[in-house]
Amino acid sequence: MHLAKKFYGEIISADSRQIYRGLDIGTEKITEKEMGGIPHHLLSIADPKHRYTVTDFKHDATEAVRYIVQKGKLPIVVGGTGFYIQALVDGIDFPSVPPNPVLRKTLGAKTVDELVRNLQKLDPARVDTIDVKNRRRLVRAIEIAKATGQVPPIHSKPNYNALFIGLLIDRDQLRSRINKRLAGTLKKGLVEETKKLLDVLPHERINELGLEYRIVTRFIRDEITEEETRKLLEYELWHYAKRQMTWFKRDKRILWFNSTDTRKIEAAVRKFLAD
Repeated sequence: MHLAKKFYGEIISADSRQIYRGLDIGTEKITEKEMGGIPHHLLSIADPKHRYTVTDFKHDATEAVRYIVQKGKLPIVVGGTGFYIQALVDGIDFPSVPPNPVLRKTLGAKTVDELVRNLQKLDPARVDTIDVKNRRRLVRAIEIAKATGQVPPIHSKPNYNALFIGLLIDRDQLRSRINKRLAGTLKKGLVEETKKLLDVLPHERINELGLEYRIVTRFIRDEITEEETRKLLEYELWHYAKRQMTWFKRDKRILWFNSTDTRKIEAAVRKFLAD
């Protein structure tokens, strides 16, 4: 937000769940008031009944970049879905792999942990970017890896000249922030939001929309207590954050700054725009 105001920018969300309408509390989606007049793109544009893919994001984000640049403004892509960002900036080609009913039937008999181990053998890099509790995504990733024998190829020349900025934060402070954020979402009505989604979406689809909704659904079904729900959410969110950092740390283009180093970040952006 600070950089958008400073450098006449507009923000493109690269978040695989904030793309959906109705997933507001669980994803901590920014409100119109919090936007402070800065235009935000690719928020709440998809129906959660239908799966929005990384290919969809690549297309829509490319259009958003073009629209912002045509206005003479700076596109600022923000978010935690690293695979979305890579697809946009590096122009990943996604293979057109049709469903394999025989393979899917075989994989359907396996546990989630077995699917993760299977994918680890086929495509270790993909394990770092996928929701390891999402059975459908695991099956699809294995399906693609078996069909292509490799991760989707990446263009040798990136689509855009981009500046990558990463924010560092002390691990204890990060964990504290995660727990504080969780307490806030529960207070704002995460359980009620999940109930509304359950009214219009099948249970299997809820499980695909992220760990918050998946775990809270178990609470709503009286499978776990309120305390167990909170502890399980804290545990899963922390491990998700660590997987997220592992993914981003592999990209050597990222310039890492302490989250309070506003002047240094501004200087890096100014230099990038001047080059």
